[in-house]
Amino acid sequence: MASWREFERQAPELAGAARRLMDAYPHKVLATLRKDGSPRVSGIETTLRNGELWTGSMAHAVKAADLRRDPRLAVHVTSRAPDPGDPSSWEGDLKLSGRAAEVTDPATLAAYGGPVEAGSHLFRIEVSEVAWTRVEGDELVITAWRAGAGVREHRRK
Repeated sequence: MASWREFERQAPELAGAARRLMDAYPHKVLATLRKDGSPRVSGIETTLRNGELWTGSMAHAVKAADLRRDPRLAVHVTSRAPDPGDPSSWEGDLKLSGRAAEVTDPATLAAYGGPVEAGSHLFRIEVSEVAWTRVEGDELVITAWRAGAGVREHRRK
């Protein structure tokens, strides 16, 4: 696992593309695991602050209960569909996986702006994998980073 800052240090070009997509498309999809192990998807927003990736949750939200029980997660950022005549105009999809660490320290919550509603949750996301999928010319291009393994690029026609 790595902080967002560590991911940026290890993969600056991919991190730049990831940040552009995350900033451009604030509504993301979070995948968590239910108590029985089946998947659950929820809408979320994320924030990059002080070299860390953050997300929050309202009190009593099932996604927060999922993350407190099993911190494994995946986040998917989608972009607008490309011009049908130019598939290369697609900005691509961003997928990341990792773990959520709930933050309850009052000083950290205050510095972040703290949950506004009593019982709200704040999670720091520790990143283990990031993948950016897009089209370049007539190729599907996947640039992927994995903690401890670095960046690899795959191209398919």
